[in-house]
Amino acid sequence: MFNARIPGLASAVGAMALAVPAAAEVTRATDNGFVSRHEVVVEATPKDVWLALISPGEWWRSEHTWSGDAKNLTLTPQAGGCFCETIPESDEPGRITLEGSVEHMRVVQAYPESALRMVGALGPLQSEPVMGVLTIAISKVDKGTRIVWEYNVGGSMRYEVPVISKAVDGVMGAQLAALAKPLKVVAVPPAAPPPVETPPAGAGAPDAGASAPAKPEAKSASVDEAFGEFEENPPR
Repeated sequence: MFNARIPGLASAVGAMALAVPAAAEVTRATDNGFVSRHEVVVEATPKDVWLALISPGEWWRSEHTWSGDAKNLTLTPQAGGCFCETIPESDEPGRITLEGSVEHMRVVQAYPESALRMVGALGPLQSEPVMGVLTIAISKVDKGTRIVWEYNVGGSMRYEVPVISKAVDGVMGAQLAALAKPLKVVAVPPAAPPPVETPPAGAGAPDAGASAPAKPEAKSASVDEAFGEFEENPPR
């Protein structure tokens, strides 16, 4: 999300470049969409993670709100619930003084201590005919609690995907970092390495002096895997 005082994409990208956390990753990009994915492990219990997650006013970065203050954010963790923001009345001369509001996202799935899924186009994407799905999966691991945060965006947009995807990815990573900080981060899995390209059929043998392609490193769990674990073993 962007402060309403940031008018254009160039300014938005610049603002977010200052807050891109480690392990930021756009896992997929096409001509009309992209997927941003982040993961972190914290010491806190799944219950504490959930309670923090549904209280965005306590951790969401204020520079990525329309009102300029995260305290104006609320989230109702039930299907149909709103992740909304109140725009306070203003007593500044020449401005409308009535209270306003913004719907950032709407909840479609809420399983306490396990998963939250919301739909909505965040920030500058709100003016575009796109669909965004934010899935946050919470699971217990040996070191604490794993949080997998994935934002999947698709649809026609006037922005260049390589530019807007990196900008939005930066915001998503910064928001997860802000959520995780008071929960005591114990691990930030590295981003998955790019796939090794297979040479086309008939290509000549590689140069004898060339180094062999590196073996792919172990990949951290995808949000589908994390969410799938929950769906296979729902809370009772």
